[in-house]
Amino acid sequence: MQKKIIALAVAGLASTAAFAQTNVTIYGSVDAGYTHRWDAEHRGTGVHTRSSIDTGGSAGNRLGFKGVEDLGNGLKAVFLLEQGFNFDNGTLNQGGRVYGRQAYAGLTGGFGTAIAGRLYTPYWSLTSGADPFAAGTVGEMRNVFSAGTGLTGLLDPVRVDSAVAYVSPNFGGFDLTVAYSNNTNLSDGTAQEDLGDNAKNNTVYALLAKYAAGPVMVGFNVHRIAVGSAVANTTAKSVDNYTVAGTFDAKVVKLHALAMYNQIDTSTVKGDFSGSNYMVGATVPLGKFALKTSVTYSDFNGQQASTLKGQATQYAIGADYALSKRTNLYTAYSLIDSQDARASSIMGTTDASNSGLAATGNPYQQGFTMGLRHQF
Repeated sequence: MQKKIIALAVAGLASTAAFAQTNVTIYGSVDAGYTHRWDAEHRGTGVHTRSSIDTGGSAGNRLGFKGVEDLGNGLKAVFLLEQGFNFDNGTLNQGGRVYGRQAYAGLTGGFGTAIAGRLYTPYWSLTSGADPFAAGTVGEMRNVFSAGTGLTGLLDPVRVDSAVAYVSPNFGGFDLTVAYSNNTNLSDGTAQEDLGDNAKNNTVYALLAKYAAGPVMVGFNVHRIAVGSAVANTTAKSVDNYTVAGTFDAKVVKLHALAMYNQIDTSTVKGDFSGSNYMVGATVPLGKFALKTSVTYSDFNGQQASTLKGQATQYAIGADYALSKRTNLYTAYSLIDSQDARASSIMGTTDASNSGLAATGNPYQQGFTMGLRHQF
């Protein structure tokens, strides 16, 4: 169910079958669990630990409404509104937005699908689908390349505000997604946007070419951000992301792989930062169990800040147990081995800041989580 919901945002919109309904559907996901994180003693600072009951441990809690209206001649109107929340304290996620996860409306038909609103990026649809941990739990691969003050939304662009996207019809398993926004917020917080001058707004260009048929899913994504307004602690003017990712399902094991390259140009230096990220992983189904593992390596070469330098490697293992089609138990463990100056932090909760561990000067981190997720 979660895969279908994510696909509705951008990448899977080419499938008109996803909208084969005639009314509004209410759906959601509720997730709660226990997480423990700890790091090694470093330069006499002592060992830091944090234990907590977290919500959204394997996937963010959500409540959504989606619908379709048949307009005739194969044309349909579609919409989706989805909010993220913490049920332990009743607060909203994504910076307190009412529908911060997704909010869009559009048309779908034989020509493909066109939508506008707050959308998941094509990059996110590709990378989260390739991660054995589906970008959740302490095992998510983003732990080693998403952190960095002032860079949220730059190196790991999850959502785009004020965007338009088009997804082509599916041709033998192949489809193409293009997306654009010239008025986007570069984080899920309260960063300034819509400055009244397009030249000052942040502009996003995105393209995803994907093939999915039989046991194979592979995609190539280009995501470019032209920075118009200042981003805290950086002098970035443009950010480019190139990603190749895919899976191969051999039934007895599903293989996962990703390769990513990032480059940040400043107003004075081209290639002031470059980063390379790689992941290999596997999912092994055993009856109601699904065993997961991945290794993610990241190499940052930058001059802007200490958080953009050095290498980091994460080793992760985990398992899911299906109590039913809609309810499952999950557990995961991860270990990050990184250089002192490198920013890496075990997330695995809705808010990355919940890690409770310093991002830099902390080269050895571990995390363990277990919990329950119910979808409706």
